[in-house]
Amino acid sequence: MKAVIALGANIGNPKENLDIAVALLKEATNFQSLSSYYSTAPVGGPEQPDYLNAVCIVESELPATDLLSLLHGIEKSMGRERIEHWGPRTIDLDLIQYGSLLSKSEELELPHPRAHERRFVLEPWFEIEPDAILLTHGKISQLLEQLPK
Repeated sequence: MKAVIALGANIGNPKENLDIAVALLKEATNFQSLSSYYSTAPVGGPEQPDYLNAVCIVESELPATDLLSLLHGIEKSMGRERIEHWGPRTIDLDLIQYGSLLSKSEELELPHPRAHERRFVLEPWFEIEPDAILLTHGKISQLLEQLPK
């Protein structure tokens, strides 16, 4: 099943952290494509450095919660600590969409509940899949047009 994964980092060496996360995803999944890296201002949370963001597409047969556990395992192996909501991080891996699954469980919401309002997710995703559709909100090209620059 096709998984859309957003990557972000803003402490340590963000480019190196994204490179390592991508390498680990390539080992653990059938890696399909990766966007460019985008420098973006943080959204919400405390004052912190800008982020480096990207989106990748992988194929996986894992159940969605197991894929999420894999992403959390990569984060943990890279030193991610969940101290402050929307705080700075060495690496952040978010499962944005997984096939046509819709989920509202406490452990996993699919598609990601705020993806439609995040340029740092939609812009890199659009780069690698311009015809993509966010299941609950429509074409990402149209969603991008509606977001402030």
